[in-house]
Amino acid sequence: MITNKDFIKNFITNNKDKSVPYRWTHGATDYHLGDGLLIYAIIQYMRAKTCVCLGSGGGFIPRIMSQARKDLYEQEIFEGNSEWNWGDIGSTIIVDADNGVGGETDWTNEDSFLRKNFYPRIILETTENAYYNFFVKEDIKIDYLHIDADHSYEGVKLDFELYSKILSPNGIISIHDTDINYSKNHIITKDVSDQDHHEDYANGPAKFIKEINKDWQRFDLFNEGIFPSKPSSTGLTLLRRA
Repeated sequence: MITNKDFIKNFITNNKDKSVPYRWTHGATDYHLGDGLLIYAIIQYMRAKTCVCLGSGGGFIPRIMSQARKDLYEQEIFEGNSEWNWGDIGSTIIVDADNGVGGETDWTNEDSFLRKNFYPRIILETTENAYYNFFVKEDIKIDYLHIDADHSYEGVKLDFELYSKILSPNGIISIHDTDINYSKNHIITKDVSDQDHHEDYANGPAKFIKEINKDWQRFDLFNEGIFPSKPSSTGLTLLRRA
């Protein structure tokens, strides 16, 4: 197999012996990366160095970003210092307000599985504050951007409008949770908190992508219903400047 099943199960889809929270939203299982495989492949193909993840409950996408960059060095595409963040292979940066809205995080502690094994740079702020007071001030250009933070329509739109301004010339954006059919079919419990979260993730990203103009190439990757007995992704939309 091209993919290493043991490594995927122990380090990517699980925190050793416990499944990564929210991996199911990516259609991932113990041995299957779901839409994470697409993100890995794009980072590899585009040789993306600066990878930014806006919002992450379990660190599933950030660890794939870091591993894709590290593998580019092992494959002799990236050269020089292979240090995870301060060498020549780029950085993975997570921005998350860590305020419990839309779900809890499990990686903020320094001794968390994610931080001990994949070493992402961490910004515990709102995406708007991080944009103006970190990315703009440090003049950072992004090669791969994953939007998965505030799932309201207004939140997704703001994240896109801000961060697309600092996308590198060959940069790629992915927006998560864009498949409205997934959300229509998804049965949820009837407690208030779950209901509110569901309404946000169901409507915000799916509504926003309908407004993408012709300045951007758009590709929707939805697999809901292809194999009903297996987990499917909540939807991934890829964007690149036309």
